[in-house]
Amino acid sequence: MPSAPSPSPTPASTPAAATAAPPGGKGHPLRWPILAVLCLSLLIVGLDVTVLNVALPTLVDELGATTSELQWLVDIYSLMAAGLMLFAGSLADRFGRKPVFLAGLVLFTGASAVAAFSQSTELLMTARGVMGVGEALIMPATLSIIGAVFTDPAERMKAIGLWSAMIGVGLAMGPLVGGWLLGEFWWGSVFLINVPIGILALLVAVRIVPNSRATVARRLDLAGAVLSVLGVGTLLWAIIEGPVEGWTSLPVLAGFGIAAVLLAAFLVRERTAAEPMLPLGIFAHRRLAIGNILVFLGLLSLLGALFVLVQYLQFVLGYDAGETGLRIAPTALVILVAAPLASFLGQHVGTRWLAAVGLAFAVASLLLLATTSDGDGYGRVLAAMLCLGFGAGFIIGPTSDAIVGSLPEDDLGVGSATNSAAVQLGSALGVAVLGSLLSGTYRDELESSAAGAALPPSALDAAGDSVGAALGIATQLTQQGGHALAEAARSAYVSGMAPSMYTGAAVAAAGILVALFLFPKGRTTDAAAEASAEPLKSVPAQSGRAAGRS
Repeated sequence: MPSAPSPSPTPASTPAAATAAPPGGKGHPLRWPILAVLCLSLLIVGLDVTVLNVALPTLVDELGATTSELQWLVDIYSLMAAGLMLFAGSLADRFGRKPVFLAGLVLFTGASAVAAFSQSTELLMTARGVMGVGEALIMPATLSIIGAVFTDPAERMKAIGLWSAMIGVGLAMGPLVGGWLLGEFWWGSVFLINVPIGILALLVAVRIVPNSRATVARRLDLAGAVLSVLGVGTLLWAIIEGPVEGWTSLPVLAGFGIAAVLLAAFLVRERTAAEPMLPLGIFAHRRLAIGNILVFLGLLSLLGALFVLVQYLQFVLGYDAGETGLRIAPTALVILVAAPLASFLGQHVGTRWLAAVGLAFAVASLLLLATTSDGDGYGRVLAAMLCLGFGAGFIIGPTSDAIVGSLPEDDLGVGSATNSAAVQLGSALGVAVLGSLLSGTYRDELESSAAGAALPPSALDAAGDSVGAALGIATQLTQQGGHALAEAARSAYVSGMAPSMYTGAAVAAAGILVALFLFPKGRTTDAAAEASAEPLKSVPAQSGRAAGRS
């Protein structure tokens, strides 16, 4: 691992702790308190990927949100984060990782306050999008800062283990925290909780987090950023609208076609630009390229499963928001143990084996959910969640460490941004793809099973939007009709879980093969030593301007 950047002379008023660590030794003298601040920021960032899930039924009642609006309220956050993550990495390389991190905290905290008091779905969706921009600024900067302040490979692996644990725990704690807050306060509290935590992290970070930047500063690639956001956004729209409009309908096919053109244009732009947002040459490093593929496949399957699982607990098993959150708590606890354990094992076992084990846990979790029947209870779900927790912990930690540990300092911003983008893109597509597969099967099964129930056609059509909508409509019908619709909706949802979860299991199984046959052999400590000795040349020196260090 390269040494941390040397500080330039600083004014007397600048705290010594706010300068970069001198080369040599184990890194910055305040590296562990710095890690604590970064982890605190990541906790609320990870939390907001999933915290909204348990509040969706409440938003239908409070804001009159439609089904498509609910889907976009979940995905707009991940879309903005994934689409701008690489651009944010370039910002961090050019202007410094500390100011980009602080700007992300300000945006995320301010937008959380706006979201908490939103009175319309449009305002809430806008606030969620801005929160996604804040996350895009925070995540790659935190991983780059860790790489700069922890210069000892063994310590750095422990630090990244905690870093990845905070993301995973945040993801798993979202439904738990959201359920508790909804039980005690109004729905806006699921966002308002971010404000005091964000302010605290901001105040401490200003004082102790050091600044660093790449020695070669790339010009900002605005065209690349726009193409990435539009391309991913159009792809998500087509996937989400597929079950509603029909997969072969003209708008959906056009959406897929436009997305393909935009994403192809993005790749052409990054290949031909003098100073691209994403230097494609960086993927010549197999640990980074394959590591990002594994993170993407793992998060696609796991976050898609969590999205389905939360609704299963609430709508099929009948738990309220608080009870649902409490029953998901074991997942967070397992991730908290599994992620640091996996990073520790990475010092002795090849990353490919750890990633393969994590993906095997993901396969087991999804197969348990895919074979769930109407009569199964919480015990089966608990087994699936424990496997899900081990899977997330063993996938995120070792692969993140393999990516960052094999990069020279000048590539930390962009390299870690690709890792963070893979996390968010996998999350967004997992919810969109697995959720859409479930939605399509649910609609077909509901029409078939409720055909003989003598329900009003309008009620049956509206119930096809979601199982939550069906249960709401059931309360407005006669006792016999309402009971028939509710039972048909729950049964249809369970039936819809099968193709959705089997697909997720197939994705995770493909990841196992990628890990075993494509990921480079050896330990992450070996990769760190190689990176220090032979840094990557992802960007020609003449294409950028030298930037001083602060």
